[in-house]
Amino acid sequence: MANLSHPSEFILLGFSHLGELQILLYGPFLVLYLLAFIGNTVIIITIFVDTHLHTPMYFFLGNFSLLEILVTMTAVPRMLSDLLAPHKVISFTGCMVQFYFYFSLGSTSFLILSDMALDRFVAICHPLHYGTLMSGAVCAQLAGAAWATPFLAMVPTVFSRVHLNYCHGNVINHFFCDNAPLLQLSCSDTRLLGSWDFVMALAFVLSSFLVTLVSYGYIVSTVLCLPSASGRQKAFSMCSSHLTLVFIGYSSTIFLYVRPGKAHSAEVNKTVALVTSILTPFLNPFILTLRNETFKAVLRGQMQRLKGLLQVS
Repeated sequence: MANLSHPSEFILLGFSHLGELQILLYGPFLVLYLLAFIGNTVIIITIFVDTHLHTPMYFFLGNFSLLEILVTMTAVPRMLSDLLAPHKVISFTGCMVQFYFYFSLGSTSFLILSDMALDRFVAICHPLHYGTLMSGAVCAQLAGAAWATPFLAMVPTVFSRVHLNYCHGNVINHFFCDNAPLLQLSCSDTRLLGSWDFVMALAFVLSSFLVTLVSYGYIVSTVLCLPSASGRQKAFSMCSSHLTLVFIGYSSTIFLYVRPGKAHSAEVNKTVALVTSILTPFLNPFILTLRNETFKAVLRGQMQRLKGLLQVS
C-alpha cells in the first residue's frame, strides 16, 4: 500500500470537468502542437543552414525557437494522451522530472528574451561597437548563462518538492505538474517555499523583464532622435516582433507565478497555462518572421533550392 505522505503516483485531472467533451479538444490541440513544432523547427533549420543568418540576432532567435519546442514537449504530449486516457496517472518521479524541465526551460526562455533585447539595444544605440560588444564569444557566454543558471537554480527547488509530505491526496487539478497544485497537496509548512518561489520569480522573470524594459527605453529614445522617418520605421520594425513576444510571455507568466499571495481558480490557471504552453509556441514563428524581410527572403531562397533539388531527383 502506497505511503500517502509520499505517493508513488499522481492523478492529473486535466480537463476531466468537461467529461466526454474533452475528447473534442484532442484534434485542435494536436494540430496546434504539430504546427508549433514544425514552425519553430523551420526557423532553427533555416538559421543553421544559411550563413546570412549567422548573426547575434538570429543566434538568439534560434535558441528561443528551440526552447519553445522543448517547453511544449514537457507538457503537451502527456496532456494530449491524457485527453484520450481513462486514467490520467503520472508517477511521482515523472512528475518531479516534468516540474524540473518545465520551469528550467521556461526560465531560460525569459533570459534569452532579455539577451535578444540587449542585442537590439547594442545594434541600435551603439552600432559602431556592435561587432565587438556582440561578438560570437559574448553571445555564446550570454546564451550559456541563460541555459545553465535556471537548470542549476531549479535543483534545490525540485528537491524541496520531493521531500514534502503529500497528505492531502494525490490528485492534481491541472494537466501537468504545476507548482501551486503540488503545494496544495502538501501538509508541510510551505511558507518558506513560497518565499523561495517568489525570489526565483524575481531572479528570472522580473529581472529579465527589467533588463528588457531598460533596453527598450534606451532604444526608443535613440530611435526618436533619428533624422529620417524611414530610419525610425526600420528600427521599430526590427523590434516589434520581439516586443510582442515580451508582452505575451511576461504578462501570462507574471499573472500565474510572480505575484505573492496569488489566488485564481484552477480553471483560470489551466487556461492561461494553455496559452503559454501551446498557443504562444504556435504563434511565435508567425510573430518572429511576419515582418522580418531578411528571414522571409532567406526562407524563400531555401524553398526554391529545395524545390530545384526535388525536380532534379
